[in-house]
Amino acid sequence: MAVDLPIYRPIEPQPNFAGILREQERFAGTDDDNVSNQINSSFDRLMLQSGLDVTPTTVIMLCLLSGIVFGGLILVFQENLLSATIGLVMGSILPLLFVMFARMRRQRLMTQQLPGMIEELARSATTGRSIDQCCAMVADDTPEPLGSELRVCARRMQMGEDVASSLRDLPERTGIVALNILVTTLAVHQETGGDLVMVLERLAQTIRDRLLFLGRLRAITIGSRWTAILMIALPPLIIMFFTLREPTYLSQLMSTYWGKFMTITAVILDLIGSLIVLSILRGSQRT
Repeated sequence: MAVDLPIYRPIEPQPNFAGILREQERFAGTDDDNVSNQINSSFDRLMLQSGLDVTPTTVIMLCLLSGIVFGGLILVFQENLLSATIGLVMGSILPLLFVMFARMRRQRLMTQQLPGMIEELARSATTGRSIDQCCAMVADDTPEPLGSELRVCARRMQMGEDVASSLRDLPERTGIVALNILVTTLAVHQETGGDLVMVLERLAQTIRDRLLFLGRLRAITIGSRWTAILMIALPPLIIMFFTLREPTYLSQLMSTYWGKFMTITAVILDLIGSLIVLSILRGSQRT
């Protein structure tokens, strides 16, 4: 007696559901270009590129908690409101510094993995597979942290998105400039065709040469970079040293007109100089 087996139809790709792959909490809007929205956008990119398994709200709460703890301890031991305010600000910055360090470490690891990943993608393309299949295979073979980002793109391709759409936000999620070249190469190849293997091999060699040049540049400018970092970190450390040594130091300094004027002017100039130095350092370290 024949038994009728159920017929299973393959699941059709649904590009509309590609956005549910990863839940993202963002504070920045899309239409507003004011200063607060730019700050929120920078914070969103920092959290996204750090790869930490915590939400931005959790980091903000940690900043508040750390600031309250440091400021409260200084207030208890010194009973000085100005010193406690400085401790509050310093303590609030510590979680952000940890997130920045995590992002820098993650980007360094992904940058080292990038040339090998492109070469493996070129070897996969020599077997005659499509770009979607090559990306999925390379994503499974690539270790963390670059592998997780590639797997997100591979899942979007499996859901029906084209290569250009699934890879479009990869440079933003990682913060690596060199990935823009890879995304553009794959998008152009999908539109016009061509020898993908040769293009990927040349791209891998170009990125290796670029990383070698950046390594030499950082080795040459290491003295200048550490001098700039010392210039940024030295004024707060000096203020903290004198405040801890003499609790009434800042109170006496701010009790006179010229003391207030010179202190406020020095803080403003130090902030402006720090922003300029940080922008120069960030521009010289972009990969």
